Formats: sequence, C-alpha cells, structure tokens
Amino acid sequence: MKIKVLVCASLFATAFIQAQDTIQKVNPLKEVLVSSSRIDLPFQENSRTIQIVTAEEIKKLGVTNVADALQFVAGIDVRRQGINGMQADLYIRGGGFDQTLLLIDGIKVDDPQTGHHTMNLALPIEVIKRIEIIKGPAARVFGQNAFTGAINIVTNDNLESSLIAKVQGGSFGQFIAEVTGAVNLEDSNHLVHFSKQSSEGYRKNTDFDNTNYVLRSQFNKAKLPINLISAFSERKFGAQNFYGVTSPAAVPYEVTQASLIGLSTEVKNGNFTWKPRMYWRRNQDEYIFIRANPSVYRNLHITNKIAAELNASYESKLGTTGFGLEFSKYMIQSNNLGDAEREIATLFLEHRFTFFNNVLDVTPGVAVSYFSDFDNKAFPGIDVGVKLSERLRMYSNVGYTYRVPTYTDLNYSDPSTLGNPDLQAERAFAQELGVKYHANEVDFTIAFFNRNTENFIDYRRATPADLWEPVNIDVQTKGFESSLKYSFTTNSIKHQVQYGYTYIDDNIETDLTSKNGINSMRHQIVFGYNVQLFKGFNQNISYRYVERTSGVSYNVYDLNTTYRWKNAEASILAQNIFNTAYFENTFVPMPKGNVLFGLKFYFQ
Repeated sequence: MKIKVLVCASLFATAFIQAQDTIQKVNPLKEVLVSSSRIDLPFQENSRTIQIVTAEEIKKLGVTNVADALQFVAGIDVRRQGINGMQADLYIRGGGFDQTLLLIDGIKVDDPQTGHHTMNLALPIEVIKRIEIIKGPAARVFGQNAFTGAINIVTNDNLESSLIAKVQGGSFGQFIAEVTGAVNLEDSNHLVHFSKQSSEGYRKNTDFDNTNYVLRSQFNKAKLPINLISAFSERKFGAQNFYGVTSPAAVPYEVTQASLIGLSTEVKNGNFTWKPRMYWRRNQDEYIFIRANPSVYRNLHITNKIAAELNASYESKLGTTGFGLEFSKYMIQSNNLGDAEREIATLFLEHRFTFFNNVLDVTPGVAVSYFSDFDNKAFPGIDVGVKLSERLRMYSNVGYTYRVPTYTDLNYSDPSTLGNPDLQAERAFAQELGVKYHANEVDFTIAFFNRNTENFIDYRRATPADLWEPVNIDVQTKGFESSLKYSFTTNSIKHQVQYGYTYIDDNIETDLTSKNGINSMRHQIVFGYNVQLFKGFNQNISYRYVERTSGVSYNVYDLNTTYRWKNAEASILAQNIFNTAYFENTFVPMPKGNVLFGLKFYFQ
C-alpha cells in the first residue's frame, strides 16, 4: 500500500516539475464545458472530481465499445461478462451497479427493471466526442440513481461531410462491420451510424449477434437549433452463468432491444439561458433459461420511460443561479415482475458564489423529488473550491444521495431468488476532498472520499436452504484515488503516459451471506503508454491491476497498434496478451488472449 502511494506521489512530482517549463502551451481541456450541472463551467473551474475521456484517447486504446474504454479510468469498475462489452455493469467508487447513472447527451437512460441494462444503449465509439465522468454525490445534480456518480456520453456535434467504413475480425470468430456518415448542410447537419457485430463465443454459449443504429441531427442551426438524437440497439447473446445462474441444466439465452429518441434546444434571452429537453426510452429484455427449449422458463420485460425537463441558468452580480424541473414516468410490463407505473418529479436549484476575485467559489444546491410509490426526498449538497494558482485547485463537496429499488429488487422470483416488496430506498451521505493540477501537458487529480450508506440493497441469505433475497444493510465506503495524464515530445516523437490508482475500503454491517458480494476494488492500478514513432503510426500499451476485497487479484495487459496511410488505417488490437485467468463478475471467466484485426477507410 505504502509503495503504491509513493509511486503515485513521485509521478506527480515529476509531472509538476516538467510542467513548469511548458506553461506557454495550451491545455486542450481548458475550454471544455462540462455539462455536470445546470451551470456550464469549464473543466478546470469545476469543484468536483470530473474526468474527461476524449475521442482521441478512446481511439488510441483501440477498443470497440464504451465499456472497454471505461475500464482504464481510475475509480471505475466495469464488470463485463464476455467480449465486446457484453452485459457490462458500471460501478463508481464501489457501491452497486444500480447506483451509477448513464446519460447520453444529458439524457438519463436509466431503467426501472434493473441496472444490468444500463449499458444496453451505450453508443458506438465512432459517434462519441467525449465521455464525462462525474464522481461523488451527484443526486442534487441529476436526481436519484446518480448515487455514486454519473457518466455522460457526449456525441459528436462538430460535423464535416464525410464517410467512414470499418471492418474488423479476429479471435472467437469475431466480425465487426461499421459505416458512419456525416452530412453538413446549410441549415442542418446529420450523423448516421450502422454497425453489425457477431462472434462464435469464447466458451460454451457465449456467442452474440448485435446490431446498432444511431441518428444525430441538428435542424434550424442558423436560428434556433433543434437537436435530435435517435438510437436503437439489439443484442442477442448466450448468457452462460450470467446473473449467478450456475445450474448444469441451464443454457440461457438473452435478447435485448433498447431504443431512444430525444429532442433538445438552447435559448439565450438576456441573462437567462433555457435548455428544454424531452425524450422517450424503451427497453425490452427476453431471458430464456434453456436456449433450445424456451417453454421451460422464460422472462419477458418491457419498460418505457418518457421524460421532459426544463433546465436554466441566470447570470447576476451575485453569481450564477441554476434551476430546473424534470418529470419522468416509468412503465413496466413483465410476466415475472408484473405491470406497474412510477412517476418522479424533481425540482433542482443551485447557485455559484465567487469571492476574492474568483479565488473562492461556493455552490450550494438542492434537489427535491416526488416519488409516486416512495417517500418524497430532498438531496442537499454543497461544493467548495479554492483556486490556489492558475493551475492548482483544491475542492471539497458533501451531499446526500438516494435510490429507490428497481422492480427486480421488489418483485422478481425464480427457483433460487425471491424479491422483497418491503425494501426501503437506499440513502447515503457522501463527502469528498480533492486537489486538481492542470498545466499544459499535465493533468493530475487526487481525491479522498467517504460514503455512509443506509439501506444498501444486496442479495443475501442466512442458510444454504434459504432463497436469495434482497435486503437492506448498512455499508461505509472510504478510500482515495489519483489520476495523471502527461504528454511530452522527444526528438519529434510524441509520448503520452496515463496513470491511475484507487483504494477502496468497505465496512459491511451484516452477518448474512452475500450472493455476489459487494467485492469492490480494494486496489486498482491503470496505466497506459502511447507513442507515435513516426507520422501515421501509433502504439499503445495498457495495463490493469485489480485486487478485490475478496482477496482475488489479477494483472491484464493489452496492446493496440494502428497505422494510417492517406485515407486508410490498419489496426491490431491484442487483449490479455499474457493469458491471465480472471473474473470480473463472480461467475463468468473472462477470455484469455485474443486478437482483433481491422481496416478503416475515410472518404471526404
């Protein structure tokens, strides 16, 4: 432990010294506006732990999906069940997979059935501009479900007319074909994406066949821009041992369909900025216990969410006031969970004060939510930041978070599991203290966090004869994380180093046996080194070390090489190159070494 902390500290010291000689250069993140609140702030001025993963960084990794990209971010635990991000769950700083909120262009794509469907609609890499990761208490910003943090996928809006075609193939019979086209017209622009992904599987019953469609458009862009986002994803996959089903008779198969349509705009009127948005999200999940004989056991769940929100900000001599109103209606039809509806209305309010010529900023805020089937709740919080220099900022935030149970938690039943309709909503009080350093080629963050959770929902039982049942327990989570990005050039060769370390300690107050275990990452190290030896050639080495609270640990190395010549690009992605045997999910082993070859063509 001490050694790891010293390594992190030494890397920061080195980066700090190096950065002093390059102050005249521009930090590319300086002008990025982070949509983490109703008050738009540049990345460097936020008093929260926020990490940005750019499209360029994702490209260097060579990954084919969002889940694989996020696993190289400090504090993010992505528990995948197979290749290509198949059935991936997101965890931020421990907690549960239901406690991380995913957004697409600010649209909340949560699902009332289960958090296992969070990533069903994660967008293809080719349409992503950046990924914003907001850690810590975020309920006063996003409402319930942002229990441990939120991840916002921002789509590409800087469009030039172009066409990109990509084909990949490799281990386990993988085949990927993608086409992405963009058209920039006088009064509108449009981005269209289609992709097909398939595999024979890396072990018994892990084959898949995925299809994705995305349309992003902007209309009336010269006057009042209207933004449209539309997406559809269908996933068909063998689900061997998924969800803890280990029966020898089980040969499960799953088909999910996720759809999204959203409209938004932005209106500036004097000191006011208005941002209305409305959207619809649908998810369909069909689970078959025995693939060749669906009649033995089959679950079909269809969920719909319709929502409308009005967010706004007001500039005055006293600072910036952000406020908003959101209404959501959830509907579920299920042969197992029953038919139900849930309505949530939330009022948001925050104000950013600045003092001493912007040296000190204080942002108190609150979200007040109405739930049709649970108690109403208020989520107060406050952010405080101190600008120690143009490059160095200290910050702290505290806040309350809240999450109502999913319908799976409340009502699910099968031969080994029984839902609990008496569950209480999860609630927590979270605190964070951090330091940010941003200077040209160097970005460094270190943060200490603590979260006291009451009524945490976990599946447990007292004896082996009992059914697994979701129960409320108390959990205290504390730890710290650090991350570093450092870019430099030697003899015309470009280098970039990324490093992250996370420590998490959970104190669980229960004597019951857990089905999956909270099993947080007690220690996590992520490391990446990218080098461009000559024009068009890019080499990236990635490393991950994880030690979980169960005591299990593993090391995984990936390698990606790309070479672009004129309008063509060739790539080789090698994952788990040393054939490490490991599990991210308790019951599903991850694949050993595998290779993916690719060709990409650019047309203007």
